[in-house]
Amino acid sequence: MKIKHLTIDPNWKSRLESIGYGFHTDQDEPYWIDDYYFEITSKEADMLHHATTEVWDMCLKAVEYVITNKRYDLFHIPAYMVHHIEQSWENETPSIYGRFDFAYDSEKRKLKLLEFNADTPTSLFECGIVQWYWKNHYFSESIDQFNSVHEQLIACWKDIKPHLKGDILYFSCAKETLEDLTNVEYLRDTAMQAGIQTQLIYIDDIGWEGREFVDLEGKSIQSIFKLYPWEWMVHEEFGKNIVNDVNEAQWIEPSWKMLLSNKAILPILWQLFPHHPNLLPAYFDDHKQLRNYIKKPILSREGANIEMYYDKELIYATAGEYGREGYIYQELATLHKEETGFSIIGSWIIGQEPCGISFRESTMPITTDKSRFVPHIIKN
Repeated sequence: MKIKHLTIDPNWKSRLESIGYGFHTDQDEPYWIDDYYFEITSKEADMLHHATTEVWDMCLKAVEYVITNKRYDLFHIPAYMVHHIEQSWENETPSIYGRFDFAYDSEKRKLKLLEFNADTPTSLFECGIVQWYWKNHYFSESIDQFNSVHEQLIACWKDIKPHLKGDILYFSCAKETLEDLTNVEYLRDTAMQAGIQTQLIYIDDIGWEGREFVDLEGKSIQSIFKLYPWEWMVHEEFGKNIVNDVNEAQWIEPSWKMLLSNKAILPILWQLFPHHPNLLPAYFDDHKQLRNYIKKPILSREGANIEMYYDKELIYATAGEYGREGYIYQELATLHKEETGFSIIGSWIIGQEPCGISFRESTMPITTDKSRFVPHIIKN
């Protein structure tokens, strides 16, 4: 796994914009990297596929454990949502996707799970579409990529279609969020290719008529994909209506994904599968045995309020508004480092199938919303 450089296409921005990618740059700093990339081997791709499959299986077992033992207190989940979570799990409410974030230790050739973006992962459009077009622009068709995201999304929607409620699957995100809207519209497009009738509605525009959720025309919403975090929804008046909905609308991702998107799942995984080669030691409070570790708020997003300790001394911290909900402690992982920065690997699972990877790179050892997306190819 190594960085390789290219002579950049002078028209790279317009090329990306022509396929609907409008947030390639953040305040004159590139978010999308067009002139260098990661080259990985097929053996490394196989290792990522295997690790993703293993960790996904362990995550499902961890959800079953939490629900069976009713450990919701560890997750800062309101009591009123417990029944909804259990019902969504027992009824096998459709789930589409998630992104595991792995650290890769190049010297030991080990992948370690950092966390699971199981509810509202973004960068799917970049992974499935943008880096595929990037590959085809710079390389011949014989060059491969760990990327079957697009095909797997359509196949997954086809599998789910018979189990959807109502005639329309709504797709939703907050207003004025270009990145979220781009990802939602990409997901909506793949659903339409699977033969599903869809409609876009912003979270802000969803109505409540005392008994059910409705769209702007007053029509009942019975199935909806939302790119909006469960942990935000359940603490809003809007979210509290979910348990009062007479239609029992299907929410995708389902509410049981709240358990996996919460960093409290990391100590649960370590408790259930101690010393698994793809896991890092993680604890709720008794972390005295850790000398080098990360302190994470269980609901932190985009690297906010992360504290890094080395020899039990604080060496780095990020700002933010999280922490009141509680913390977990996770052993400090070794990140892959190049001259361009520190990188983590996002490994996508769609349905039950690992199907694509994305690299996020940062100048600092904590990945934040300022991190860059680096494309990849497979070459032996």
